[in-house]
Amino acid sequence: MEDFIFETREAASVAAADFMATCMERRLDLQRRASVIITGGSSPGRCYEALSEKELDWDRVDLVLSDERWVPADHKDSNERQARETLTRGNAAAATLHPMYSAEADIEARVAELNAELKMLPIPFSVALLGMGEDGHFASLFPDANDLESGLSADHPELCMAVNTQASPHPRLSLTMSAISRSDAVVLLIFGEAKKTVIEKAKAGDASYPVTRLLRQKKAPVHVYWAA
Repeated sequence: MEDFIFETREAASVAAADFMATCMERRLDLQRRASVIITGGSSPGRCYEALSEKELDWDRVDLVLSDERWVPADHKDSNERQARETLTRGNAAAATLHPMYSAEADIEARVAELNAELKMLPIPFSVALLGMGEDGHFASLFPDANDLESGLSADHPELCMAVNTQASPHPRLSLTMSAISRSDAVVLLIFGEAKKTVIEKAKAGDASYPVTRLLRQKKAPVHVYWAA
């Protein structure tokens, strides 16, 4: 694990984009396609803007959401909508963004489909960009998530799971730790003193935070990019 501290959120976001581009280029040099895990929320907006300007072979890149609310892609709460508005534009418009939500299946059926679809992508993922809540959740692995232990196991056979949490009015889909840890690197982009405090507690081993398990898994190195 490495910590990178920045004076501004702008600097942290641009640096995270630079690192992600380097990871993607490395994979694209080695193989025909590269896959990337991306997160939702407002925090990665500037990072995505900077990343979308990179001169990469975007037509060889597969983008996978770390999690999604069970809402259509045009819904205001959709992570897919946010990603299409902030990342898959400019140079990155040529990338392939794989939706998690499907109007053609219920959520449990979609989980089964996604577990099959994800295994068809180039793995390991070149890089995973994640955010974190003040409760220590990442992706949709909330402290009160159903079957959280399976979701946090780096050896669990499933790459995706359905999640219900009191923190969200919508059912959710989430990649599991098993999927996320199959990455060359994980970038945890977080802002604010409250989240810095959570990270410090997680590094000290506070098991009440799901992110503690992310920091302690040994498969994918975690790079924390933080600014106030």
